[in-house]
Amino acid sequence: MTYNLKKYEKEIRDRIGEKRFLHTLRVRDTALELAKIYEVNQEKAEVAGFLHDCAKIRDHDELIKSAKEAGLLLTKEMIKAPQIIHSYLGAIYARDLYGIEDEDILNAITYHTTGRANMSDLEKIIFLADYIEPMRNFDGVERARQLAKKDLDAAMYFALNNTLKFLVDHDTYIVPTTVTARNYYKEC
Repeated sequence: MTYNLKKYEKEIRDRIGEKRFLHTLRVRDTALELAKIYEVNQEKAEVAGFLHDCAKIRDHDELIKSAKEAGLLLTKEMIKAPQIIHSYLGAIYARDLYGIEDEDILNAITYHTTGRANMSDLEKIIFLADYIEPMRNFDGVERARQLAKKDLDAAMYFALNNTLKFLVDHDTYIVPTTVTARNYYKEC
């Protein structure tokens, strides 16, 4: 399995914008670093990190239109929490536009915003790489970075707890998948 994603850089950069594209590169690099630590396939980590935000379309109406055109069924949760749509659409783009067939990579893209119970190590790595990439700056990010390099499950629990606190503090709709993921990692 060899992926040449270089040829898609301009297309993705144009879709998501320069600032988000630079974030994508940092997530890819962080994912590679974590993959080395946990002996996870580095090529899969690189691909999933690079494509995790490939559908992060800035304009909400354009995002919805693109999701419908791609055949994504917009669930009640997606309508209430539109910030998660890009991850589901991203997996469709990864498959349909970029030829990614590996289910683990597609799942890592799909669940990088919500998390889920019983994630593969690759899924956890992409979730955490997005959460801790070097330009992230929020209360708890240093602790999350430390945990991510020692224990993926402990890092997931910490990150999910911190995310839930943030969402509650901002009175944002919380998708059940994230709550279920948090409870799952509490039990690990």
